[in-house]
Amino acid sequence: MNCQPGCAACCIVVSISSPIPGMPDGKPAGVRCAQLTASNHCAIYGRPDRPTVCVGLQPNEEMCAGGVGDVLARLAEMERATRP
Repeated sequence: MNCQPGCAACCIVVSISSPIPGMPDGKPAGVRCAQLTASNHCAIYGRPDRPTVCVGLQPNEEMCAGGVGDVLARLAEMERATRP
Protein backbone atom coordinates (compact mmCIF):
# COMPACT_ATOMS: atom_id res chain seq x y z
CA MET A 1 0.00 0.00 0.00
CA ASN A 2 1.17 3.54 -0.76
CA CYS A 3 0.66 6.62 1.38
CA GLN A 4 -2.26 8.90 0.59
CA PRO A 5 -0.93 11.85 -1.42
CA GLY A 6 -0.35 14.88 0.80
CA CYS A 7 -1.32 13.09 4.02
CA ALA A 8 1.88 13.39 6.11
CA ALA A 9 -0.03 12.34 9.23
CA CYS A 10 2.83 10.13 10.44
CA CYS A 11 5.25 13.07 10.05
CA ILE A 12 3.10 15.21 12.33
CA VAL A 13 1.24 13.01 14.81
CA VAL A 14 3.96 10.52 15.75
CA SER A 15 6.64 11.41 18.32
CA ILE A 16 10.24 10.63 17.38
CA SER A 17 12.75 10.21 20.19
CA SER A 18 15.87 9.90 18.02
CA PRO A 19 17.67 12.83 16.39
CA ILE A 20 16.41 14.12 13.05
CA PRO A 21 18.36 16.53 10.86
CA GLY A 22 17.16 19.93 12.06
CA MET A 23 15.68 18.43 15.25
CA PRO A 24 18.58 17.02 17.28
CA ASP A 25 16.32 16.10 20.22
CA GLY A 26 13.71 14.37 18.05
CA LYS A 27 10.18 15.73 17.85
CA PRO A 28 7.14 15.59 20.10
CA ALA A 29 3.81 14.24 18.92
CA GLY A 30 1.72 16.80 17.08
CA VAL A 31 4.67 18.81 15.75
CA ARG A 32 5.55 18.89 12.06
CA CYS A 33 8.88 17.23 11.35
CA ALA A 34 11.58 19.64 10.19
CA GLN A 35 12.11 17.33 7.20
CA LEU A 36 8.50 17.55 6.03
CA THR A 37 8.43 19.66 2.87
CA ALA A 38 5.76 22.21 1.96
CA SER A 39 4.26 19.55 -0.34
CA ASN A 40 4.11 17.08 2.60
CA HIS A 41 6.92 14.82 1.44
CA CYS A 42 9.85 13.58 3.53
CA ALA A 43 13.05 15.35 2.52
CA ILE A 44 15.18 12.51 3.95
CA TYR A 45 13.14 9.57 2.66
CA GLY A 46 15.50 6.71 1.78
CA ARG A 47 18.51 8.32 3.45
CA PRO A 48 20.44 6.60 6.26
CA ASP A 49 19.74 9.49 8.67
CA ARG A 50 15.98 8.92 8.48
CA PRO A 51 14.83 7.79 11.95
CA THR A 52 14.24 4.08 12.48
CA VAL A 53 10.69 4.72 13.68
CA CYS A 54 9.92 6.39 10.35
CA VAL A 55 11.42 3.55 8.34
CA GLY A 56 9.40 1.02 10.33
CA LEU A 57 6.06 2.82 10.09
CA GLN A 58 4.61 1.60 6.83
CA PRO A 59 1.18 2.46 5.44
CA ASN A 60 -1.41 -0.27 5.85
CA GLU A 61 -5.17 -0.63 5.44
CA GLU A 62 -5.91 -0.48 9.16
CA MET A 63 -3.98 2.75 9.71
CA CYS A 64 -4.68 4.51 6.43
CA ALA A 65 -8.34 3.75 5.64
CA GLY A 66 -10.65 6.70 5.11
CA GLY A 67 -9.67 10.31 4.75
CA VAL A 68 -6.72 12.15 6.23
CA GLY A 69 -8.81 13.12 9.29
CA ASP A 70 -9.42 9.43 9.99
CA VAL A 71 -5.70 8.68 9.65
CA LEU A 72 -4.81 11.53 12.01
CA ALA A 73 -7.26 10.22 14.62
CA ARG A 74 -5.99 6.63 14.38
CA LEU A 75 -2.35 7.66 14.60
CA ALA A 76 -3.09 9.93 17.57
CA GLU A 77 -4.73 6.98 19.33
CA MET A 78 -1.74 4.77 18.54
CA GLU A 79 0.57 7.46 19.90
CA ARG A 80 -1.43 7.72 23.14
CA ALA A 81 -1.45 3.94 23.51
CA THR A 82 2.34 3.73 23.29
CA ARG A 83 3.16 6.46 25.81
CA PRO A 84 4.82 5.20 28.97
